[in-house]
Amino acid sequence: MKIRKRMTWVSILISAALLFLLIRLAEIQLFFTESFSKRNVNLIQESVKQRTEEVQISDGRGSFLDRNGEHLSVSQKPAIVLFPFLKKQPWPIEEASDILNMSEAELNEKLEKAKKPVILTKNEEKTFSKTALEKINQLKYPGIYGVYIEETEKNRLASHTIGMTNQDPDLLRSKYPHKDGLSISTKIGTFGMERTFDEFLLPEQDTKLLYHVDGLGNPLFGMDVKYTADANPFYPLQIKTTIDKQVQQSLEDVLNEHKLQKGGAVLLDIENSSVLAIASKPDLNMASQKTRQNYMMTPMYPGSVFKTVIAAAAIENGLDHPSKTFNCNLNLYGEPGEDKGKLNLADSFAESCNYTFTNLAGQLVEKNSSIIEDTAQKLGLTERVGWEGKLYHQDHFRQFYHEVTGSIWGDERDKKIKKAVAQTAIGQKNVKLTPLEIANMMATIARGGEKKQVKVADQIEYKNGTMMTTFKDQKLSGEMIDSFTAQKLQKLLRKVVTSDKGTGRRFSDLPFDVAGKSGTAQTGRQSKDKKTLYHKWFAGYFPADKPKYALAVVHMDTPDGKAATNAAFYDIVKKVYEIEKNQT
Repeated sequence: MKIRKRMTWVSILISAALLFLLIRLAEIQLFFTESFSKRNVNLIQESVKQRTEEVQISDGRGSFLDRNGEHLSVSQKPAIVLFPFLKKQPWPIEEASDILNMSEAELNEKLEKAKKPVILTKNEEKTFSKTALEKINQLKYPGIYGVYIEETEKNRLASHTIGMTNQDPDLLRSKYPHKDGLSISTKIGTFGMERTFDEFLLPEQDTKLLYHVDGLGNPLFGMDVKYTADANPFYPLQIKTTIDKQVQQSLEDVLNEHKLQKGGAVLLDIENSSVLAIASKPDLNMASQKTRQNYMMTPMYPGSVFKTVIAAAAIENGLDHPSKTFNCNLNLYGEPGEDKGKLNLADSFAESCNYTFTNLAGQLVEKNSSIIEDTAQKLGLTERVGWEGKLYHQDHFRQFYHEVTGSIWGDERDKKIKKAVAQTAIGQKNVKLTPLEIANMMATIARGGEKKQVKVADQIEYKNGTMMTTFKDQKLSGEMIDSFTAQKLQKLLRKVVTSDKGTGRRFSDLPFDVAGKSGTAQTGRQSKDKKTLYHKWFAGYFPADKPKYALAVVHMDTPDGKAATNAAFYDIVKKVYEIEKNQT
């Protein structure tokens, strides 16, 4: 009796297990073939992949162009594709050998070892010519093809701003729950403009050469190699940026040459407040989260560059009389510690006298407690300066990824503390601004006070080059400094370079006349050998008489005397001059 019961239970369990397996098999093969599991895996698609050998020519994702239409995010490499089944039958190896300038033995060797399609990109360190690809295709023999393979640039220019893509199925499904055609292997923008513009860059269909194989790797259906491509002339889309590829390369080369390891530079076109070049250091390493920080959009201590704001407030409130002098033998707290003598506002700005600006800040705050932040706002320093507006269904589309706004005060009570006001006046305490904001401030002054949002993308184009939408120039909201104040600031910034004792006198022999302001900010940190670390700045615009470019360079966490800031600023201006000269 007991044995019969046990047999009954065993039968029930086996039946239940078989039923479960049957249901599971039905789910896999009948009911959820295109959306299996929580990740909605397309099982049909994935099973076909297992039986397919393919060469991807393009993943179908949209790309980024510079302002002249040159590719920034991808490169097109000429290549010859040889499929493994060629080794099992006669093929025109003699003709291919002559065209490719490779021996028959070399071609046979590559095929003999191949289990997957062989991709040849060069011969004797030379890339294949367009003519070679055309001649190979004229053979019209299945299994050998000349193609241009599109590859994502691994060491792309402006990498922190353009960003990168990666496979992230969870992010993909959370962002696009209704796009059922997307494979879980589809790459998605994870940061930078790749992330902000991701919706416009998603692939419609990739382009590839493929053939189906049996279990032994032999081709099914004979030697039928298929070419799959999206025939749509409009997709994928392309984002035309405002970046100039040649200028960008030169700027990055300069930073590397001067070993600027942390910080970076941003160069703006003043007329329309657009990014010509932008680079953040250290270089991007996809394996490290730390290197993904874009310091050009990260608030940091600006040091004496912030004296530009105090000078603007002093001018607007009539505290800039040329006959009024300040005792620059005193330090920022009004105590003995400097030896610059008595200077008026213009000379104090040129020589970066701390006492003058802490004295002025004290007078200004006493008169109006919000005057410093109000003036900073007029110069575009307390709000996001990147382009923001309506783009199709998005009411607040932002071109820049994770742009952070600057700040002036950390605590309202600091306005009543003399030392806190003094530290704020020279860009310390709680003053933190981004290099992008500071470059835009210089552009604002150069334009006579007109505030504009900064663009890094000019338009979105269809694949055939026609325009889908454009990003119009937009003004920053709020009050502006008047043209009279801007003119006075322009003179102060120019004197920094022309004065014999000016902190920017090094730039006086450049082919472009430069106007700008230096800055040295204490970070509160020390190096391993106990040296005090600083943020070293120079920000300005050029040519001074007819401004076209605004530039901010910062070397972060550097010991005094070791900064590459001035050398980098100098060489970037020189490179821009040379490029402009060659273009005319």
